[in-house]
Amino acid sequence: MDLALNEDQRQIIDFLDGLTRPYASVPMHDCSLALVSDELDAELAEGGFLDVMAMEELGPVTAALVIERLARLPFALEAGASALLRIALDPDLPRPLCLVEEGRLGRPVRYLKPGATVVVVGEGGVKTFTASANHVRAVTDEPLYAYPLAYLTEVPADARLHDMVSAEALRLWRVGVAAEAAGLLAAALDSVKTYTSERKQFGRPIATFQALRHRMAETQVLTNAAYWLALRAAGSGDYGDAALAVSHALDTAKRVGYDFHQFMGAMGMTLEHPLHLWTYRLKFLTGELGGRGANAAAAAEAIWG
Repeated sequence: MDLALNEDQRQIIDFLDGLTRPYASVPMHDCSLALVSDELDAELAEGGFLDVMAMEELGPVTAALVIERLARLPFALEAGASALLRIALDPDLPRPLCLVEEGRLGRPVRYLKPGATVVVVGEGGVKTFTASANHVRAVTDEPLYAYPLAYLTEVPADARLHDMVSAEALRLWRVGVAAEAAGLLAAALDSVKTYTSERKQFGRPIATFQALRHRMAETQVLTNAAYWLALRAAGSGDYGDAALAVSHALDTAKRVGYDFHQFMGAMGMTLEHPLHLWTYRLKFLTGELGGRGANAAAAAEAIWG
């Protein structure tokens, strides 16, 4: 499978980078645990970046590229569900989209708020409804995982049932999570590389120390694999590829999250540096769709039966 970007995809990424450049850094003196921007979200929607999957010449791989690129920003943006599942399910569904596994209402839901579209996936099929204030219970403390979070209290009996089978919805969900995790890993690693290249000890940058270089090289390999597996899953349309991409991305997040902070020493333990904006989101994603174990089992079942 040829995963080289074509000219259209390179232009989309260039345009996206230009649009998001003002949001590529944390506002001065902001030490929040989560950052959001309604202005950026509106600009992305108006520019059609979340609708690229619907364009035949672009398709799901380009949508995954957009998701991965947006995840590199310090701002949390609802892109994965909108750029993939919304287009396949019903492009007219109001955003943001919030994805919920049937029977798992006890877990906080990303981007849930009154007016959001809730997508419930499970044995009962794929259902959607517009959340009202009665369906949402706020997280009382500031979200620890760098996402805007809330609890879903119930699924109304009159939720709309769609024709899409649950397996296909789960596949698209997994592709979105894999692409987002790949972007978060890349941004966190870039942040660490910048800091360790500038931070000096014994008269030279700590990034030049052999022990650190070996561990960062291994992290780079794992991060690159997360990126390519996500794109492969988006392009192949295979259930096993999607589950494998998520399993690898979440396993990598678990393996390297501690390393990212350790590489930066004391600075990695503060909110003054934005590293937590990516690693805390990765931490939350490690529990998505049952976590690493459930996705690894899904990959094994899809590949070997």
